[in-house]
Amino acid sequence: MADRDNSLAPSGSATRTVPTTIDVVVIGAGFAGLYAHHKFREIGLSAFGFEAAPEVGGTWFWNRYPGARCDVESLDYSYSFSQELLDEWRWSERFATQPEILSYANHVADRFDLRREIAFDTRVIAATFDEAANRWVVRTDRGDEIRSRYLVTAVGSLSLPKAPEIAGLEDFQGRWVQTGAWPREPVDVAGKRVAVIGTGSSGIQSIPILAEQAAHLTVFQRTPNYSVPAHNGPVDPDYEAEVRADYAEHHRQNRRSKGGVPSRIATGLSAMAVSEEERRAGFEKAWQFGTFSLQGVFNDTTTNLESNAAAAAFVHDKIRAVVKDPAIAEKLIPRSYPFGTKRLCLDTNFYATFNRDDVELVDIRQTPIERITKGGIKTSEREYPFDLIVFATGFDAVTGPLLALNLKGVGGRTLRDVWKDGPQSYLGLLISGFPNLFTVNGPSSPSVLTNMLQSIEHHIDWIVECIGHMEKDGLARVEADEAAQVAWAYEVAKIADSTLFTKADSWYMGANVPGKPRVFMAYIGGFDRYVDRCEAIVQDGYTGLRFTPSGGTTSRQDRAVPAGAR
Repeated sequence: MADRDNSLAPSGSATRTVPTTIDVVVIGAGFAGLYAHHKFREIGLSAFGFEAAPEVGGTWFWNRYPGARCDVESLDYSYSFSQELLDEWRWSERFATQPEILSYANHVADRFDLRREIAFDTRVIAATFDEAANRWVVRTDRGDEIRSRYLVTAVGSLSLPKAPEIAGLEDFQGRWVQTGAWPREPVDVAGKRVAVIGTGSSGIQSIPILAEQAAHLTVFQRTPNYSVPAHNGPVDPDYEAEVRADYAEHHRQNRRSKGGVPSRIATGLSAMAVSEEERRAGFEKAWQFGTFSLQGVFNDTTTNLESNAAAAAFVHDKIRAVVKDPAIAEKLIPRSYPFGTKRLCLDTNFYATFNRDDVELVDIRQTPIERITKGGIKTSEREYPFDLIVFATGFDAVTGPLLALNLKGVGGRTLRDVWKDGPQSYLGLLISGFPNLFTVNGPSSPSVLTNMLQSIEHHIDWIVECIGHMEKDGLARVEADEAAQVAWAYEVAKIADSTLFTKADSWYMGANVPGKPRVFMAYIGGFDRYVDRCEAIVQDGYTGLRFTPSGGTTSRQDRAVPAGAR
């Protein structure tokens, strides 16, 4: 993997007075980490954070590739905890670009003075739970060691780029970059022969921009992805006025929806319950509206094979209508998995880009890449010369960033060992055997299937409330009860199996990383149902958690185990 370049850190950006003890260590200074610092300050606990980047922003700091933007509408992709913040920040586009989102993160950090307790340019390399003292011992690559009562991981679900897996990269005499670790200095594309390997979200966003700048662009595609048009543009002033009339209520409604953003055009009907004409009209309305509404305009696209096939056929026809060369169009049509079961992509002119004379598509299932050479890329068919190679090959998602922390819990057991057959956690928030560790958007939470800002706020609120409960009642330790954790894993898997998502070799399943266990890593039952469950657990005395009083005996609350899952 290309080293993430921190050489351009702003002067004074890194706090280097690291305390030796603290109430809470927060790992990460993206949107989750920033909000965690704000909330812990509110309840009077001392918190200190570490961030590998030289600045705040998390994924929006690193992912600065051409065309990078959010696939959730800007008015929804924002914090809701402060009415003043909602009122003062104005988004310029329907789907914000990476620079604008990064500006927003910096604005929040400045407005709430959130930098002063964060050490930047500092990577956590290990954290071990000291059972005798009930403390986490956290170590960094800068030689720091800090002990904390609680450890909160706010490392992001998509923050560990996959290393390129093609032989010969060290021989390449041109330049290579990764979309997930894009350099801050400009990457010169003008007049260059450019390769893009990968057609996931970052590839689909960057390819149209790179094509406009390069002398020639070659796209190496293994598996075509479904992509729908964003129809981006300035924020609609009428819709913005409607949202801002009660912005707080708008966010409350977001939290009561399946994905953290209610559909504005959902019919609530099965695609098979209407005529073919009505079905196509519904798909067309969704296509023209933008966002991921094509996936939700009918209520059974992700569960009913017949409805899914209808949606897939609609997109196939759209691709054929846009791409002029029929042979290229057929290569771009996904057929090996159901529609939407790999992360749906949102694009601007992606398919139309392949109508350019200076853009070439190489299907590497037909002609596999054999190696990188001194001058370019060699497939089984020929060698292609390049000046620049862009790896848009994705991330070791959800679990990768957590495993990279080298966490050790009770008895010295590592998280990597505990998760060797696949990740298990309770609600995606706590892990049995790892006391006082809280994972934001961990595996088996809704996380990547939701509006992440809504999910982040909910997770942090719940975590801070749980820790506040411990502080009030003099409790020293909390962890997931193992039986409750197993039952939650059963429920998560059962719901996933009732959908079509498990039929795709996706990064949701860990299928993009060699050797990674094949487990569907997110709760797909709906963000609204998840929020209800979390609230019920609190109201029922934190069922499914094991608390240890200071100097006392562990108490077990296991009533949260679902009926039939024992």
